[in-house]
Amino acid sequence: MHGLGNDFVIVRAEVGAFSQEQCRLISDRHYGVGCDQFIVMEPAQDSAADIFMRIYNPDGSEAGACGNATRCVAHIWMTENQKDKCTIQTIAGLLLCELHGDMVQVDMGPARLDWQSIPMLEDRDTLNIQFKDLPLPEAVAVSMGNPHCIFFVDDVELVSINTLGPLVENHPLFPKRTNVEFAQILGPEKIRMRVWERGAGVTQACGSGACATMVAAVRRKLTGRKAEIVLDGGSLFLEWREDGHVMMTGPVAYVFEGFFPII
Repeated sequence: MHGLGNDFVIVRAEVGAFSQEQCRLISDRHYGVGCDQFIVMEPAQDSAADIFMRIYNPDGSEAGACGNATRCVAHIWMTENQKDKCTIQTIAGLLLCELHGDMVQVDMGPARLDWQSIPMLEDRDTLNIQFKDLPLPEAVAVSMGNPHCIFFVDDVELVSINTLGPLVENHPLFPKRTNVEFAQILGPEKIRMRVWERGAGVTQACGSGACATMVAAVRRKLTGRKAEIVLDGGSLFLEWREDGHVMMTGPVAYVFEGFFPII
């Protein structure tokens, strides 16, 4: 499946069914199926949840959040169970999902804004982070259950993401690395965004990154609390509510179903 070109291999399995090496090989676009993230639907560990979603990056590392994958998993569960709502459990918490026509809305939970929650190596103002060793403007850091570092620029198309993305991802300031977003304000309710994902590189879309960018734009007083985020793969619709929760709405797409041997 994919959400705006952010693509996933989604399987059902018991807890701990895949090793890091297996996840890496399945995610490889030449030796495996190929995907931006490998998603495992496991039995819920919390009685309040309908399903547990485990997220692996292509390098085999585990991620705490993935908004586009959450919509896909929610759509699978709601379609199979003929429901219009469900709760997905992740290592970052519970996510409430709801069917909105042909789109899925996810309550991505509250944004975390303090430096310890990102996490960062030292106490910094997360609204204005300077990188004196990089040719970049001051950034905003936000955690959506996973770390994000957002740069507002005049033209995202001119940013060398393949060069700057990995430098920020692996910067010593982020002990667990970070996702990197470059955003351009198109209007009070519209933002253009491109992303370098931690452990995956450039992707067509990043749901949690769109959420973090929405929060960063509001904190910088660049937009209102609702906006369309235009990614390489299409648009997501975001709202940062007054209670701190970030609501993300977007489409899902089924590509194919199949079988592969356990590698």
